[in-house]
Amino acid sequence: MHALLHRVFHSVPTFKYAACIPVALFLAGCSTVSLDTPGSSPAPVVSTSTNVDSSQLAALRTLTAEQDRLYRVADPLLTRNVPLCRGNVRNLIGFSAVNKYSFSSDYVAAAQVLGFGEALQITGVLSSSGAAKAGIQKGDVLRSVEGKPVPPGPNAEREASALLGPLVGQLTRIKLGLQRNGKDINLVVPLTEACGFGLKVGNTSAVNAYNDGQRMLITRGMLNFVRNDTELAYVVAKELAHNALRHAVQQRMTGTVGGIINNLSSMNPDTSMLNGTGGVTPMPQDLDAAADTLSLYMLTRAGYQIDDAAAFWQRLATQYPASVLNGYTAIHPATAYRLSIINRTVADIKSKLSSNQTLTP
Repeated sequence: MHALLHRVFHSVPTFKYAACIPVALFLAGCSTVSLDTPGSSPAPVVSTSTNVDSSQLAALRTLTAEQDRLYRVADPLLTRNVPLCRGNVRNLIGFSAVNKYSFSSDYVAAAQVLGFGEALQITGVLSSSGAAKAGIQKGDVLRSVEGKPVPPGPNAEREASALLGPLVGQLTRIKLGLQRNGKDINLVVPLTEACGFGLKVGNTSAVNAYNDGQRMLITRGMLNFVRNDTELAYVVAKELAHNALRHAVQQRMTGTVGGIINNLSSMNPDTSMLNGTGGVTPMPQDLDAAADTLSLYMLTRAGYQIDDAAAFWQRLATQYPASVLNGYTAIHPATAYRLSIINRTVADIKSKLSSNQTLTP
């Protein structure tokens, strides 16, 4: 639950913030809702007779498709790397849910046209989570938590957060009351351990990615730059590794980068904030290489192939060199050193795989 909401990209509408559930439902942190999850039926569409700008509807669908892609790619990275995330492991239920009030006020009408009403509606289910195993489906309406009703209306997210927050830290399973196609159902959802970092999409064409120790942000520009989901996984894994290794904390960059993430998560970010490197200290080569190493192990454990990792980072550095000050290479300048470490780590991982050794750095 936005818990689940964050701002959008493509210069389109923005979702408002709501209080984060202490241990998040979807991706163990403040995460993003989905209107249209790949492979599932679209959200129900009601009458379009209201005076809703069609561009708003199109924008909502476009942006959520991109957000769904980001979470689909991140899913195995977050759930299969618990041993590598050290003290940053959290329980999650594994779904996102919103109502029409989860969106910024100027987009409530558009959300209603897309089928969202007063009650919280499931918008996405993490495929490897307990929610998926329990049978929760997109479109289900959340009615109760452990027998206590979830009130509809403007405070629905806050009420659900208050109910669920304490439980995810105490229980291993949570009883949920749902409504599906007008019929009441009750499911017991096992909690899932995952790396406890939030994930956001940044509304800027700059090709970059950020982490602040608690969250990761992948810009719209980076999403457009990557050629496939594997390349996107390379970027997500790198930010995940930086967070797991607490590099933002070590560099005393949590406040600076946190401010950038907050800004780029808005509908109309202050692009002047990105002048130069936005105040971000370039990552020292030893820390950057450590994150590259850990990310390659995370990728392998998550089922992604890593043979093309060095080629991807080389292409990124070539097309967006350090002279592009608001780009990725400017704050990760040690490309040659990184590539040498990446190639060596790929060889080490392959050796461990061939000898059935544990996949840890």
